[in-house]
Amino acid sequence: MPMLDLILPIMVIIGGLWQSPIVLVVLALGSAYMGGKLMEVIPFTRRIIEQREAGRG
Repeated sequence: MPMLDLILPIMVIIGGLWQSPIVLVVLALGSAYMGGKLMEVIPFTRRIIEQREAGRG
């Protein structure tokens, strides 16, 4: 139960933030940036990107 006591207030705060379009845009931009960085870090996706770039050049 202590974990639930910690999570519930956070969920309420996040629930209130979802109503703001500015927060949603910032969240979308941050997610897109982190997704791009994550693709460069994962070895499998890095190989796919390198193969595409080698095929173009």
